[in-house]
Amino acid sequence: MAVLNIHSRRLAADADQVGALVDTLTGPHDRLWPGDRWPVARLDGPLGVGARGGHGPVRYRVEEYEPARRIRFRFNGSPNIDGYHEFTVTPDGDAAVLRHTLAGRPRGITRLTWPFFYRRMHDALLEDLLDRAERELTGTVATPARWSAYVRLLRAVRARIAPATAPPRSPVGS
Repeated sequence: MAVLNIHSRRLAADADQVGALVDTLTGPHDRLWPGDRWPVARLDGPLGVGARGGHGPVRYRVEEYEPARRIRFRFNGSPNIDGYHEFTVTPDGDAAVLRHTLAGRPRGITRLTWPFFYRRMHDALLEDLLDRAERELTGTVATPARWSAYVRLLRAVRARIAPATAPPRSPVGS
C-alpha cells in the first residue's frame, strides 16, 4: 500500500511572501504551524538540511531545503512509514500555491492506523495549517476548515489517553 496525500491552497500573496512564511516553520516565531491546536513541530536546530525533530509521535529530518521554495522532511522511525513530507511554494500569477505532499509506504501497524487514524488527523492538521497561512498573509480565511465528527472523536479519545497536562514528549534526538 502506498500513500500519496496532497493538500494545497492558492494564496493571495506573492511567492516570496508565502516562502518567507514557510521559512518560519519550527522556529521560535513560527507563523505557519498550528501549534495552538496540534502538537508543536520542533527541530533540534535551525531549519536546514540535517536538522531532526518532529511533532507528536511523528519523527523526521530535513532532507532538502531551498529557502522560501521547498522543504522536504524524511521520516525516520515513527510512525513506521518509509517516505517523506514536504512543503513547496509555487508562483501562480499574482498569487502563489502552498502545497504539502506526503508520500510513502506504511509498515507494520501503520498500514492499519494510517487509514483509520493518522490520515484523518493529518488531513485536519494540514487544513488548519493552510488556514493559518491564509490568515497570516491576507488577514482572513475565505472558507475555514472544519473538523469532522470523526476527527473530534479521535481527538477526544487521544485527550483521554494522553491528557494535555502530561509533559510533552521531546521530539528531538529520536
